[in-house]
Amino acid sequence: MTPSPPRYLQEDNLSEECKKLLPILPKEKGWIGSYIYNYQGCWIPPRLLQGMIACQQRFQAEDSDIILVTTPKSGTTWLKSLLFALIYRVKHPIFEPNHPLLVKSPHVLVPFLEHTLYVDGQVPDFSTFTSPRLFATHVPFASLPKSVLDSKTKLVYLCRNPKDTFISMWHFANNLRLHHKDTSSIHEMFDLFCEGLSIYGPFWNHVLDYWKQSIENPNKVFFLMYEEIKEKPKIQLKRLAEFLKIPFSIEEENCGVVDEILRVCSFENLRSLEVNTNGKLSTGEGNKAFFRRGEIGDWRNYFTTEMNYKLNHIIEEKFQGSGLKFSYV
Repeated sequence: MTPSPPRYLQEDNLSEECKKLLPILPKEKGWIGSYIYNYQGCWIPPRLLQGMIACQQRFQAEDSDIILVTTPKSGTTWLKSLLFALIYRVKHPIFEPNHPLLVKSPHVLVPFLEHTLYVDGQVPDFSTFTSPRLFATHVPFASLPKSVLDSKTKLVYLCRNPKDTFISMWHFANNLRLHHKDTSSIHEMFDLFCEGLSIYGPFWNHVLDYWKQSIENPNKVFFLMYEEIKEKPKIQLKRLAEFLKIPFSIEEENCGVVDEILRVCSFENLRSLEVNTNGKLSTGEGNKAFFRRGEIGDWRNYFTTEMNYKLNHIIEEKFQGSGLKFSYV
């Protein structure tokens, strides 16, 4: 008897509403599952589409909520850990030996709305969440639940340069396939990415919408660049704390709280923990799949001259006049 695939690869447990919707939506080849579908201008696999629609219909945001938003493979795991340590540093002092980040995956501590809480027809129980509630999502700005847009909920958006984002997505997609002989070639996936056909893509639409919102409504949307956190982590963490209105005190800085948060949440430390080496999420993904190299400029190990030229041209065209610049070094 063939074992059933892990939940993240299953596509048959869909609601009637979703089953009726799929045949009328544009569809293209998927990166991990069979197809991605275009809904409200973004490409999404059926299981996550169902979670996104349920979230839009049912999620009631609170003014104190904080939601981390990213395109996939932009440093989500790292920022989840940083935000958790920052926001709950009174309840969970960073120096405590059994800090939650040392024993649980950041993806358990900061759940995705559409991936985790509302997926597969689940009804989330928010009674165990302490205020401020901390969530994550990959959903484009225009597809956020109305309650998020209408409330004082704060959005922290993390963006990574598109070349490293693509390479990380390609590795991640191949890692999540059950049989590695079934991996997709980098050139095939690159062409899809350049056409905007990636999960929650097009990449540039996703980034630009949040970028514009951060300029128009800076009290609600805080825009961070992955490369800037890597380059000056202390400065960016303090900026983030100030945006969330929980700045570090002089005492905390003198006691090394900022440095310890950065150490505990560092890629090297998180990757070495037992929970992230051997643990699995309830949906079946191994935690270690979320800890790849995280280096800036890793794309240089994979891109041909033609790939580089093609993506440079697309990025220049799509982001022209926006004021947004990417760092590749």
